[in-house]
Amino acid sequence: MGQSLVKNYLHIIFSTKYRQPLIIPQVESELHAYIGGTCKALDCPIIIVGGYVDHIHILCFLSKKITLMELVQKIKANSSKWMKTKHQSLLNFRWQNGYAAFSVNPADMERLVSYIRKQHAHHNKKKFQDEYRETLIEHDMNFDERYLWD
Repeated sequence: MGQSLVKNYLHIIFSTKYRQPLIIPQVESELHAYIGGTCKALDCPIIIVGGYVDHIHILCFLSKKITLMELVQKIKANSSKWMKTKHQSLLNFRWQNGYAAFSVNPADMERLVSYIRKQHAHHNKKKFQDEYRETLIEHDMNFDERYLWD
C-alpha cells in the first residue's frame, strides 16, 4: 500500500493545577480558540474545545505525524504561556501534570460534542473530580486516586 491513511478521534481531558478556577470568562473562548490553533498547527484538527473554570476537554483528530504525548505537551506548554499574558490574576497559571485521553468511536461523536458544549450547565451539578473519575471508570481505566490530583 503506497498511502498511509489515519483517522483517530481523540478526547483529551486535563485540569488546571490543583483544579484552581483560573479559566476566567474573559479568556475562556479565546483560550479554546488558542488551543484549537495549536492543534491545527500540529496537523491535529479540532472538532471542539470546551470545559469549565478548572479543566479542558479537547476533541480532535490525532495526526500520524505526532504522538499523543507530544500533542498534549505542546498544547499545555503553549497555552500555559499564553494564559500568563492575558490577565494579572493568571501570572501563576499552570496545568496539572497528567491528562486522560480516549479514542472515540465515530458513532459517539455527536453525543460527545453535545456533552462538551454543555460543560457549564453540567458542572453546575457535578464537580470535575467526580466527572473525571466517572469517565475513567466508564473507559475501564486503571488508576490510583493518590496520583490523579496535583
